[in-house]
Amino acid sequence: MSAGQWAACVLTGVLIAASLTAYGAYASAFDIRTEQIDTDTWGDRPDRVEGVHNILLLGVDTESGGDRPDVLVIVNVNVDAGAVTMVNVPRDLVVDIPACDPVGDSPGWSGGRDQINHSMMYGGLNCLGDTMENTTGIHLDHMVQVDFAGFEDIVDTVGGVEMCIPAPIDDPKADLRLEAGRQRLDGAEALGLARSRASTEFGSDLGRIQSQQRLIGALAREVTGGEFLSSPTSVYSLLDSVTDNLVTDDALTVDRMAELVIAVRDVNLDRMNMVMVPVVDSREFAYKVEVREPEASELFAAVAAGEPLAEEDGGEDDVGDGAAGEDVDPSDVSLRLLNGTATDGLAGVVRPLLEAEGFTVTDIGNPEQRPSEVTTVYHGPGRETQARVLADALDTARVEEAADLGDELELVMGATDWKGLATEGSGGDGADPGDGGDPLDGLESRSAADTVTCS
Repeated sequence: MSAGQWAACVLTGVLIAASLTAYGAYASAFDIRTEQIDTDTWGDRPDRVEGVHNILLLGVDTESGGDRPDVLVIVNVNVDAGAVTMVNVPRDLVVDIPACDPVGDSPGWSGGRDQINHSMMYGGLNCLGDTMENTTGIHLDHMVQVDFAGFEDIVDTVGGVEMCIPAPIDDPKADLRLEAGRQRLDGAEALGLARSRASTEFGSDLGRIQSQQRLIGALAREVTGGEFLSSPTSVYSLLDSVTDNLVTDDALTVDRMAELVIAVRDVNLDRMNMVMVPVVDSREFAYKVEVREPEASELFAAVAAGEPLAEEDGGEDDVGDGAAGEDVDPSDVSLRLLNGTATDGLAGVVRPLLEAEGFTVTDIGNPEQRPSEVTTVYHGPGRETQARVLADALDTARVEEAADLGDELELVMGATDWKGLATEGSGGDGADPGDGGDPLDGLESRSAADTVTCS
């Protein structure tokens, strides 16, 4: 199982906490497993911020070993602001994993570069928590691990989730077949949608996170929109479906859960935001990703402080003042246009649009040497200014040097974020850094109140 195992574990954890608190009389009836965490071994920890609680929620597949979480989400609860931010951390994110001691069947780790979810395989929750704090600078208060095996029961217990499926889905790998339109998914169908690559726009793991976020919202609306939480029988059934598949850190007591529920009980769904860590393809490990800077650091700092992302330079295409110190016109920029999306013939459509802006497109094709999930302008030494002029003309783009390139640039249209030229008005979802809007819009955030409209 991969990332499709599901970021809805976030909501599951929140519901578990809420239910245990609202119906504390039932708490003793459930045997929730705990794992001992020794934060004294974590070195210099980030400061705890008053009024801010951070919970690391994990989705694992115990049937296939369960030692590497497929879904990692930091849930940030800001008590004073009455807001919850969920940050999806891709499981394939390459980071520096600190040295970790052996624990149980985990062998320990001497430290080094690897994908972030491997840290749990090396040293359990203790190693993973240390790695996550080391990576993000966010102080973690607690950790909750949920096995996806109970997910179908969770969805079935709440009566299914209502979703809009924009187009028919036939994905044998996810055992999923759905007609287009608004419909109620049962547990098996919801899990299949969360696992499915074929149902995403570009067939990618990062695209599946977007599906998972929509499912989180659907499940949240299902539980909070009716009388579910007011029925002790319903809550008891929900708890019974998940507690056999739940592991928490040993400090997450029922009393502590009560504090967290009191903090979030009045949060509206439109104040429950979900966002994914901005990433780029790793140049070090094939088929892995690394954080995209400076956006990732800005997001981590905002979450650590319990604040929205700083508005000053937010947004995905932080390309700066590319022409500073040198007057470069689009007519001075020549490029090869490479289609990294799943849309056949897109380069031929975009070419005349770029040429109308004054750029010289010398060739079109596919990105064989430098494929990228995100839209990237590659430039040779000394051609950064030209690259930034081109990036400025696009709705979303990053700039990266490639030593083997000469005067000509390469524009790779990314599979996960290509939105066209800025002049096309196709940006839609992203907020301009200076427009005073929600800075998380630049990171394609969505709230639990968002729905997918069926045409």
